Amino acid sequence: MLQPPVQAILVCLGAEYKAVSRSLKRVSGSTPSVVSLPMGASCTDLKNCQDVHQILKLAPPSVLLMGLCGSLKARYQVGDIVLYQDCVDNSTSLLKPCDSTLTKLLYQRLQERVSIVKGLTSDRIICSATEKRHLGETTGADVVDMEGFAVLEFFTQAGVSVAMLRVVSDDCYHDLPNLTSALSPDGSLQPLLLAMAMLRQPIAATRLIRGSLRGLQVLEQVTTKLFSG
Repeated sequence: MLQPPVQAILVCLGAEYKAVSRSLKRVSGSTPSVVSLPMGASCTDLKNCQDVHQILKLAPPSVLLMGLCGSLKARYQVGDIVLYQDCVDNSTSLLKPCDSTLTKLLYQRLQERVSIVKGLTSDRIICSATEKRHLGETTGADVVDMEGFAVLEFFTQAGVSVAMLRVVSDDCYHDLPNLTSALSPDGSLQPLLLAMAMLRQPIAATRLIRGSLRGLQVLEQVTTKLFSG
């Protein structure tokens, strides 16, 4: 089966970027370039990224946003693979569709292993399980991330086809540690503040680590599945 027509993969810097890059190294033949984004990337961040400008020069340009996400509904559990049909911005309630042709090709590649979902992009980490379920009910979204809508908005305006594929790393029944204070303005996590936040909520921290490790493992596997010949 042919590789999906993706020129570049966008993924958050850190563990998610490393997982995708590591997976592609095991794939023989040509693979898409991998571009790292800050967590919570905005349209301004994308506009100022030199690697993004290189993507815009490709013909025909198409990108795949990959990474982890949080579940807003009970049916989506840690380790589940989801493919976005569309994405809504939590601040403005604007909804944008992903490229249907590219999304269909990715779905055919993965078949029964993936669910088609509606994504929600938040400008902050949603730590409360109660709030996550409430967002699922009020917005109709299935999963939440922090970059999806900005990526979709920026690239579709530039005429680039966008698809989004993520792996669930936390469910909607357990609180996350409050990591807001550990998030730098540039989208990176500050190690000391991250450790302090984890220590304040050790049970939630342990669950987050386990979920993240499981999500990253599946992210590697699905990347290999997508781009192996």
